[in-house]
Order: sequence, then structure tokens, then C-alpha cells
Amino acid sequence: MNPLNLAFVGDAVYELMVRERLLRNGGLPMQELHGRAVRYVCAQAQSAAYDILCGELTEEEAQVLRRGRNSSAIRAPKSSSMMEYRRSTGVEALLGYLYLKGEDARLEELAEIIFEVIERGTQEEPAPEEAYTL
Repeated sequence: MNPLNLAFVGDAVYELMVRERLLRNGGLPMQELHGRAVRYVCAQAQSAAYDILCGELTEEEAQVLRRGRNSSAIRAPKSSSMMEYRRSTGVEALLGYLYLKGEDARLEELAEIIFEVIERGTQEEPAPEEAYTL
């Protein structure tokens, strides 16, 4: 599948995972939820997780990550550099690939690594998980 199509799916899957994680914090106002979500889903944050993820991937996963990063139709928004945006597209392609393959446990494992990198980078404490259950 086209890596940009994988990134399209991965973006949605990751956004949902972030929102679920934030809801576990409890009753935060919508503005606060949105502000925290942006910290997780921005290209800079996903790019920061890229290098850490590279050391955790199988060869097949690494290939998907590289294909997403190297997609030629990518245009970075003004809020990030081209390198950050390409790397974040690679991360999203990987997440979309795992989702479409039905590898939910692996998807959650890699998402947890991404969350940890982002939380360390923003000095945020990990969210407590007792406030919201599915």
C-alpha cells in the first residue's frame, strides 16, 4: 500500500489513541484536552520519537517507516521543518501499517514508546489510568 495512505490511517489511529490516553486523566476542560493532544500529535513530537522507534523495529517495520519518511508528495506545514514532517509521516505510516495488519499489541507497544518520549520531552507526568475505562 502507498505509504501516504498508511500515514493517513496512522494519523487517525494515533489521534484516537492520544485522546483515549488523555481522557484517562479525568475531567479536564476541552481547551486543556486539546492543548495536551496537540503536544502529542504535532510533527515535532512524533519526529522526536522517530530515533527511539528505529532501535525497536523489525526489518519489515523499519522498511515501512523509511518508505513513509521518504514519500515524495510530502509538503511540510509552516509549523514544522521538512525533516520533522517527513519523520512524523514515517511514524504515522508505521502506525497505519500495524493497524491495518491487525497487530494491535505491537501498535500499543510502539505507541507507548512514543508517549514516553513525548512526555519526557514536555516534562509531563504520564496520565493516571483510573479515571476512564473502556
